[in-house]
Amino acid sequence: MVVPRELYKIVTVFSTLIAIVAVVGGFVLLDTATNRTVAAASEVNLPLAIAGVGAIALGAATYAFASRFRTGGMGSPNSDDDGDIEDG
Repeated sequence: MVVPRELYKIVTVFSTLIAIVAVVGGFVLLDTATNRTVAAASEVNLPLAIAGVGAIALGAATYAFASRFRTGGMGSPNSDDDGDIEDG
């Protein structure tokens, strides 16, 4: 999706920030749920662990979808600037 440069900057900055906070927060939640990985399986706080994994997935999805934005002059997503190089 081609968007104006200012919108591209805003989307890039805030989506990266949200993704980083979500992933780091998810790992903190997961670490807390498993008591720094020393808890027995029966002692794991399952709702907190699920929330942690969900936060990590949310951060990954946010970053992945935000990378779909382009601004003018970035080229098409299917263009191959290194046309002379073969994969193999």
